[in-house]
Amino acid sequence: MRRRPQHATTMGSDRYDRHDGERSPFMVVLGMGCLALVGFLVVVRGVFVAGSHVVEAEVAYETSLSVATWNVAAINNNPFEYWITHHDPAYNSLMEDVQRFVDEPGDRDVPVSDVFTESMFGELKASMEAAGWAGLDVWRDDFRHRKIISGFVKDGTLGKKRLASMPDRVTNTIKTFDGAAPSVAYRPTVINCYGGGDLGDAQTWWARWRAFVFDADIAKAPGGDRVKVYTLFNPIKRSKYPALTEEEERVSIPLQTLAGAIFDGVLVHMMNVLSPTWQALRADMCDKLNRRKDERTLDILATTYKRTDVLFLQEAASSFVAAANANDLGRNYHVVAPSSMDGSRDQNSLVLLKKSRFPDRNRVAEFSDAIVQRLPKGTAAPGDLVALSAVDANDKAYVFASFHGDTNGIQTMPVTDAVHAHVRGAGDSELRAHALVFGLDANTYKVERDGYQGVLPYQADIVAKGMASQRGDTAAIDPAGYTTFNARTYLQPQLNKAVSFAERYTNLNVDHNPKDFILFYRDQLALASTAKDNTGKRRYDEDIMFPTLDFPSDHGISSAVLTVL
Repeated sequence: MRRRPQHATTMGSDRYDRHDGERSPFMVVLGMGCLALVGFLVVVRGVFVAGSHVVEAEVAYETSLSVATWNVAAINNNPFEYWITHHDPAYNSLMEDVQRFVDEPGDRDVPVSDVFTESMFGELKASMEAAGWAGLDVWRDDFRHRKIISGFVKDGTLGKKRLASMPDRVTNTIKTFDGAAPSVAYRPTVINCYGGGDLGDAQTWWARWRAFVFDADIAKAPGGDRVKVYTLFNPIKRSKYPALTEEEERVSIPLQTLAGAIFDGVLVHMMNVLSPTWQALRADMCDKLNRRKDERTLDILATTYKRTDVLFLQEAASSFVAAANANDLGRNYHVVAPSSMDGSRDQNSLVLLKKSRFPDRNRVAEFSDAIVQRLPKGTAAPGDLVALSAVDANDKAYVFASFHGDTNGIQTMPVTDAVHAHVRGAGDSELRAHALVFGLDANTYKVERDGYQGVLPYQADIVAKGMASQRGDTAAIDPAGYTTFNARTYLQPQLNKAVSFAERYTNLNVDHNPKDFILFYRDQLALASTAKDNTGKRRYDEDIMFPTLDFPSDHGISSAVLTVL
């Protein structure tokens, strides 16, 4: 019988550590005695406690399965978007200064035309007219007279119209291609990882911004036609954003271009007023949070979680899949992606199967599309769900699924229903006998409110289906089992979602919620132990906001050891 070491866990705790290779002398003697007594190997779970460390004895494949689920996405473009736990006083000081600048600008709340000047507008208008756009009287009638903070940055109506956030969405960080090789183009702004030169004064920033939007060209696909950046702007529709007037809808492309330019100009002005070293700080954060994000994510998975049988990942980019396959992770795991990976949103769910546990890749069959077909059109975006069957080294058959829900969690229950129907509603098919394990970012919320999926109703729903989760096997669970803790700062284009640092525990816009689940059927598997991690070291600190410079995601890792019944 093949055996393997399992992770050490403490039931009911959010913390656990492991000393690989340690074995209790008592357990060695006990195991030898059992072997001599009964003539065959019976492996039991034994625990040796040394200080705060817990070490498990070996557990047979047939009796145990270790799993973990993790939404690996976090700060994709803007290193300043979320409050992070940072030990450099310069970061904390800068972010506090930004908050004060926005909350209490005083005499720094100058007219927009002092920051985004008349000459800048003239140059912008000429570029827009050359692009075939017209109809921007709003500059003279309105925008230039507004105050930069109280009249522009903090104007909730502009946020509802998405006039600054929409152009940021499509031009903040653009994936482009020189031939077949992918690269990244950054708009010259505070809120991304732009490294194309100094932005220490307004005129330098503006020359680079206008050249990027109207002169630079990019290819969105390998070998594709090159297009100007401004052609990426999309019309904003009143049907989706009813705060827009009919006239604003008609000129929404030039209007959002103007609003985006003003917004970027205000941010550059504010940062240069507050700190001469902001660009150096941003460069360091970009290196750790953005450019090396995949590297750190892979390192955590390939080292801290190297003994885990099954890893469920969500919101993984296609580049992450390629990097995983080229990393130690790919050498030790089968990386299974959806058959229809999403190349535009680039947010894909994955299942990783440890090769020592699931040695035969030919006994792994992906069938995500069959479940998606059960859903109303648009319920799950391409790449959000991956589902597969797999047979392990001892001929035990499983179904594994990984899913990333929408922001409000409204899609989570229908997708769970579809997975359940496909596995348990399939009559006498072989899938009914497969042990299901489903790892997902359910995007459930502690506080129940309209338009958001509450965690308690979701847990009650899965229990009614005969399932349990790592949170419990009844509907009565602790709704405060948080796996996210983050909040937006004032350095991002949706100021209506910004939270002051002092309100990080109380503001409804803080994402402090129990979002991540591991599901299984109660008649197939039982929960032996569970834990969560927001450090990458198998520890969870309830007091820190994350991501951090060491932990690159805004979701914690949820793990469990399941006993096979």
